[in-house]
Amino acid sequence: MKPKATRILTTLLLAFALAGCKGGGGSSGKKLKLAFVPNNSATFWVIARAGCEQAAKELPNVEVDFRMPSTGGAGEQQQIMDDLVAKGIDGIAVSPIDPANQTAFLDKIAGQTLLVCHDSDAPKSKRVCYIGTDNFASGVEAGKLLKEALPNGGKIMAFVGNADADNAQERYKGIKKELEGSKIEVIDLRSDDIDIVRAQKNAEDTLVKYPDIAGMVGLYAYNGPAILNAVRSANMVGKVKIVCFDEDDATLSGVAAGEIHGTVVQQPFEFGKQAITRMAKHLAGDKEALAGGRQIVPTRSLRKDDIAGFKAELSKITGK
Repeated sequence: MKPKATRILTTLLLAFALAGCKGGGGSSGKKLKLAFVPNNSATFWVIARAGCEQAAKELPNVEVDFRMPSTGGAGEQQQIMDDLVAKGIDGIAVSPIDPANQTAFLDKIAGQTLLVCHDSDAPKSKRVCYIGTDNFASGVEAGKLLKEALPNGGKIMAFVGNADADNAQERYKGIKKELEGSKIEVIDLRSDDIDIVRAQKNAEDTLVKYPDIAGMVGLYAYNGPAILNAVRSANMVGKVKIVCFDEDDATLSGVAAGEIHGTVVQQPFEFGKQAITRMAKHLAGDKEALAGGRQIVPTRSLRKDDIAGFKAELSKITGK
């Protein structure tokens, strides 16, 4: 081969090699920076984080910034999102703490970066999509568990972290819908502002104020263990039936022991994995990834006999 031809071939090979080194992150080789923001610091979100990390492993052009609020306050959550935008984040998946009062703020964020909601929706905002549970349907499932636990009816109290959150409202509506025409009476919904100590105090106060209470239902992950602790302290295990949400270790142990009738579990691993994966695809030009405005992740109802198998599945997912 002539020297000139050799130089041309070498130049071409070098150009192809440099192009290949840029990977899947675009012509500049820039990685997408995507964030996942929960609504509190419950252990539920540790599972979601594993899903985010799995997505990052499968998408080499993506970096994930997982930001868990320490207080569960809307102000702290908003500060986190402001900081992310200031650092040039390409997309944020958030579980809004107070969607009704955060709508204007969420619209501002949506004007600066890709915004999706997970776990709890803000349907009146300009978010592109919601990824998570059909919370009304999961409330219906909790209502079915309550009817199993209380075939003769009775008074029940519901507990939640933030009664204004979309997921709380939808779950509560689903429970009440399923209990229509039954002998079960829902007294009220008590909130604790994401305060675990207050959550248990709410349950303890209910047991004192309503000595004839037949059941309690906890709508957030930490509410189940808080209720169980209160019922144990009052020596009312078995007398007061408990139904709750999510897969907190104490909840699963309570169900396995027969102290909690059942729990409706979501798939937080999928919240994390799908939020990161779908945002990345959307930003890469796949507009079907977030199409329709809602991507529903199914729930499951667990009873005593389901716990061992579920724990094995959970261990495989989280590596613990």
